[in-house]
Amino acid sequence: VNDQIRRLREILRCAEKFDIPLARDVTFGQYTGNVVTETAERYSLNTNRANFEPQRAHLASLLKEVRELSEGSITHPYFDSDAYIKNEYRSRARWNDCPADILITNYAMLERLLLDPCKDDFFDKGSWRYIILDEAHEPAYHQEQNPKYSASLLAGKLAKTVLGTATPLISDYYLCKSHNAIVEVNQLAIESDKHTSISVIDLKDHSDFTKSRILSNQLIESIKASLANHTQSMLFHNRRGTAPMTICDKCGWQALCPNCFLPLVLHADAFQMRCHTCARNFPVPTACPECKNASIHHKGFGTKLIEDELHRLFPSAKIARFDMDTDDDLKLTKIYDEVYRGDYDIIVGTQMIAKGFDFPRLTTLGIVQADAGLSLPDFSSEERTFQLITQVIGRAKRGHQNSNIFIQSFQPDHPIISLASQSDYASFYNYLVQKRQQSKLPPYSFLLKLSVTYKTETATVKNIRTLYKKVIQTAKQLQIPENRIVVSPPMPAFHERTSTGYTWQLVIKAKSRQNLLDIFDHLPKNNYLHYDFDPISLL
Repeated sequence: VNDQIRRLREILRCAEKFDIPLARDVTFGQYTGNVVTETAERYSLNTNRANFEPQRAHLASLLKEVRELSEGSITHPYFDSDAYIKNEYRSRARWNDCPADILITNYAMLERLLLDPCKDDFFDKGSWRYIILDEAHEPAYHQEQNPKYSASLLAGKLAKTVLGTATPLISDYYLCKSHNAIVEVNQLAIESDKHTSISVIDLKDHSDFTKSRILSNQLIESIKASLANHTQSMLFHNRRGTAPMTICDKCGWQALCPNCFLPLVLHADAFQMRCHTCARNFPVPTACPECKNASIHHKGFGTKLIEDELHRLFPSAKIARFDMDTDDDLKLTKIYDEVYRGDYDIIVGTQMIAKGFDFPRLTTLGIVQADAGLSLPDFSSEERTFQLITQVIGRAKRGHQNSNIFIQSFQPDHPIISLASQSDYASFYNYLVQKRQQSKLPPYSFLLKLSVTYKTETATVKNIRTLYKKVIQTAKQLQIPENRIVVSPPMPAFHERTSTGYTWQLVIKAKSRQNLLDIFDHLPKNNYLHYDFDPISLL
């Protein structure tokens, strides 16, 4: 405990020295392992509404560690911001009656701080010394719905801010590196002599998949060994359901949601086709509605199929699956203590199991398809893949047990797979920052994504072209040099057609964020125009 407090003090002491105007006084701390606070300080951990369930589960894990490591010195470690919103904590007097050493806040409280910081006097800027954003690389900190904000920039307005993560965003790391504002804690929080073995397995090599089409022979044998030793195994796959694609093998018809026009996902346990966008359910087709062919194929796999495969291979094992389809009574927030104790033999899940959890009995870890997100046509796909793999690997590298990690991939030689398997952030940063520089992408530019949505494709194309001309014209009127701004041609959005109509977009790159703000101020505003400053994704 003392070592971790000392490390936190070191980070916060360094934070006092840094001043980064471009980041609004945001300072950056990179750490590996667990961080514990002293009772003399008050700290904040924010989670946003997007992807909130895995963040809620992570809070349960964090609170458990804080209580254990504080040895009882922290009496009220949790301040329920949801209860505060419900008028249960409306006054300073009530706050003083129930003091908290650590404030853990969600999106609702953060929006109050952003929109109305004066009403709650104990949340004024002067009352905060530090704000720590744990897992600061998570996209949940970027709010795309109204009110739109970046949690890290907002935190920097309220107090000195430490962004804690083992996989910093490229833009954050670049900015802080250029201002010498990086605190790197390279020593593990828990020193251990336990060994971790990491193997990368080629999914194209069918000789390694004779016992299962989705789990390699090496992974299966390691799970067997873990079961024999009464330790735990974990399988990660960032796709829920049974099969993400249903097609006719004769005419090529594909099952799409009639509301969202996106592929329906088979959920075999409920024998339903489900849209993961609008949550509507549909019957499973027994024949093609176009050509009446009875040969319908379900392609790909999700966490439910992995769970079924594990039940087939290990019928006596107790298996827990954690994803957005998990029943409320079995969510990780409810049964984390049972999982922690080792009551479950095998854990299967999506990204919610990759967020800082401590599983001391874990000896086998499998990433079923590590490159699943690499092929997305987005500038952040490589960064996000590296972060996910590194975070998942971290579950088995906490020094509790000797462990075996298996990374299955169709692209085993891809630089991201190789660097992530080694948890080599420095090389990853150098690799990706060079690509960003060549493409004039963040951190070498600021982005503004503009999109329009209309009921018909004709109206959408007409209005996006008008908007494009207006942007070009405005840039000339503002006398922004051509070498300081790039406007992409209009293009269909990644999900072009939805129930609300057709969406097209254009992206503006600029050397200065102020140029983007000036251009946006001169654009006509209406309900059809959508915008996103500093988007974390262009999809």
